[in-house]
Amino acid sequence: MIDLSKLTIKSAREGLKKGDFTSRELTEACIDKIKKEDGEINAFIEVFDDALGQADAADEQIKKGIEAPLLGVPIAIKDNILLSGHKSSAGSHILEGFVSPTDSTVSSKLQRHGGAVIVGRTNMDEFAMGSSTETSYYGPTKNPTDTSRVPGGSSGGSAAALAAHFVLGSLGTDTGGSIRQPAALTGIVGLKPTYGRVSRSGIIALGSSLDQVGPFAHTVTDVETIYNVIKGEDKLDSTTISDSTYKSEKKFNKTIGVPRKFLKNVSSDVKKNFEQAEEKFKSLGYKIMDVDLPSIEYSLAAYYIIMPAEASTNLARYDGVKYGLYVDGTDLLDDYMKTKGSGFGRETRRRIILGTFVLSSGYYDSFYGAALLAKEKITDELREAFKDIDVLLTPSTSGPAFKIGEKISDPLSMYLEDIFTVPANISGIPSMSLPSGFVEVEGKNLPLGILLSSDLGREDNLFQIGKDFLGE
Repeated sequence: MIDLSKLTIKSAREGLKKGDFTSRELTEACIDKIKKEDGEINAFIEVFDDALGQADAADEQIKKGIEAPLLGVPIAIKDNILLSGHKSSAGSHILEGFVSPTDSTVSSKLQRHGGAVIVGRTNMDEFAMGSSTETSYYGPTKNPTDTSRVPGGSSGGSAAALAAHFVLGSLGTDTGGSIRQPAALTGIVGLKPTYGRVSRSGIIALGSSLDQVGPFAHTVTDVETIYNVIKGEDKLDSTTISDSTYKSEKKFNKTIGVPRKFLKNVSSDVKKNFEQAEEKFKSLGYKIMDVDLPSIEYSLAAYYIIMPAEASTNLARYDGVKYGLYVDGTDLLDDYMKTKGSGFGRETRRRIILGTFVLSSGYYDSFYGAALLAKEKITDELREAFKDIDVLLTPSTSGPAFKIGEKISDPLSMYLEDIFTVPANISGIPSMSLPSGFVEVEGKNLPLGILLSSDLGREDNLFQIGKDFLGE
């Protein structure tokens, strides 16, 4: 019997090559575990009917001696990542029943270049709008560590699927922290790559200047493996960049910067955990230095203007005419109003309205224009800081996983969950959350994470430091 809790992508690949088990046996073990345990967790919206067929095809390739980084390995994808012939709904009622006619670039790369078995699509906050995976039309996902608590969001299904050992790796999207925050709250590794390093073609958009696809895994090595499969330029996405776009000659100096003034309003447990992480880095030979980033505190405010503005534009296409939900009205305008009114959830409607407001005549310059100027200033300050340091270090979140229902009726409190993660999206820099320990709350050991961010194109620094910290 295969013990999924003891497998990583690396060890699974070794087992598959040795013949310790087949991809079909490994995939069956994942599906069986999902059937037994996911009823409570709700990580998956759908397990694909062709998963075992994909595994059989992988086994044939393995028999022929074909090599691929993810060959035969079960992977899950977030519900906003298109896969040809399969449903994708972005966690929303308005896209119920939509079957994708095409592959996203990342799903194509997972299968065709990586050889992965895509097991199913995972739950998410509706259109990736949320930090708890409670706004999904398909109900909330629960944290495997404590099912009374959230797994974070918006990629909470992908994080929970991995933390529960339903799969060996997964993909999410990160617009303001939607990979790194749930990674921290579920005790796994999550990476948001440099903006443009991974194609957004075939990704159901939220904020087009902020969205980025990235991997979840149990180890930094596994995250790096998935990243290397999905990255690269793509003619279907004009914003993609090559490895050489941000080529830097700066050597790795084992120097970590900490923006002390930014580290406020964290719980005492998070502060203690962060200090322990600093000491561990020092014991590994790293130099810790304080850095001053005067504008970083405005990242969250800028983000919650830019993201809703872009979301209101991107979501205008969902009108019930070409695909998804259609609600009949008395005329065309009534069709639109009834379809959108019943198809979009409360949080999605809130952000569409906010985004439309900040783009409206008379408010564009004072809100959206000002936010873009803040974005430029924050980016400049971060890039200047990376001349002296290899990575920036902060906590991933201000506290451990909160209770389901605790913040859903308080939007501002929920938005503050992104305080440490949004600077990387605002500036486009790569950022990765690492598991850094636990805090005991109500008799449960809840995971905490630390956040590493580096200069544009320097994922290599994140992987090096992450491996050192986790002892890989």
